[in-house]
Amino acid sequence: MTSVPTPIPSRTQYVLEEIKRRILTGRLTPGQALVETELAAQFGVSKTPVREALKTLAGTGLVVMSQYKGVTVRMVDADMAREVYDVRLLLEPEALRRAVRRGASLDAARAALSRADDATDTAERSLANREFHRALYLPCGNPLLGRMLDEVRDQAALVSAVAWAASPSWEREAGEHREILRLAQEGDAESAGRALHAHIASFVERAFPGVLDQEGQE
Repeated sequence: MTSVPTPIPSRTQYVLEEIKRRILTGRLTPGQALVETELAAQFGVSKTPVREALKTLAGTGLVVMSQYKGVTVRMVDADMAREVYDVRLLLEPEALRRAVRRGASLDAARAALSRADDATDTAERSLANREFHRALYLPCGNPLLGRMLDEVRDQAALVSAVAWAASPSWEREAGEHREILRLAQEGDAESAGRALHAHIASFVERAFPGVLDQEGQE
């Protein structure tokens, strides 16, 4: 029997967001064990909200539950990067093209870009980067397309966190973001889409050389 979804309790939501934040900012690293009792003690809650939060994070692909190893932060490898970035390369540039063609507001993207420039630490910059990309694809006019991209958003951020830890490339990406936004603001949907595709592809290629096959190239 299919159960009716219920709202996530506030304690579970708090634990969920905090664990996610720690993963996406590199405080919790790929492969690291997530022990319910330890997390419950850190957050001052019982094990129940921790367990529910971990189940939700497993559903989004950020953590892995194993009968033998318990719960761990998902490992990032070339196969994972290929899967996630293949989806982004197929869908995100097209979503941006549609947003530009519809004359959608890009105020949120511009604001996110400013927040990234003003960020004082990795966590702030990472969050602003995520919001910039989302602000480009969300107003595409197709809510399903937006939700599909939202579904891989956390996994893409995990790949980014690992890549930035190994080789920070914030300044290069910030310049690419500004160019993408400029083209979009000028109403050049095709050029904006191509620039976004190149931006996404070059990032994953720097982090995982050779990960994209010919089908992933435009």
